[in-house]
Amino acid sequence: MKLKKIGKDFAVCKTQNLNDVDFSKEFIFLSKTDEEISLVCESYIVPKNTIAVEDGWKALRITGILDFGMVGVIAKIADILSQASISIFVISTYNTDYIFLKAFNYEKSIALLEKNGYTII
Repeated sequence: MKLKKIGKDFAVCKTQNLNDVDFSKEFIFLSKTDEEISLVCESYIVPKNTIAVEDGWKALRITGILDFGMVGVIAKIADILSQASISIFVISTYNTDYIFLKAFNYEKSIALLEKNGYTII
């Protein structure tokens, strides 16, 4: 399986509302529930009305379009990284999955995944 490096720095935010979110940017991941509005965006565009922010994330994207019937794709990646005590934050879209890693674990994570048969591009 191939994973693509996303060459950007990301932040995970909790915002008051969507008024200050710049939806024109390439990477905006939004979750809204009855309890919160969460946003993952590039670190340099964190909205002004952010209540809390966790900065310092890097990302990998699983290449291609994943079939909804595929089983264990994230579990295998999570298992490899968890054995090295590396936590992940995952976002799924209609087409694929994005794996977010703290920047200080990024290179180590890539090396571990490559060692376990993943191709990183």
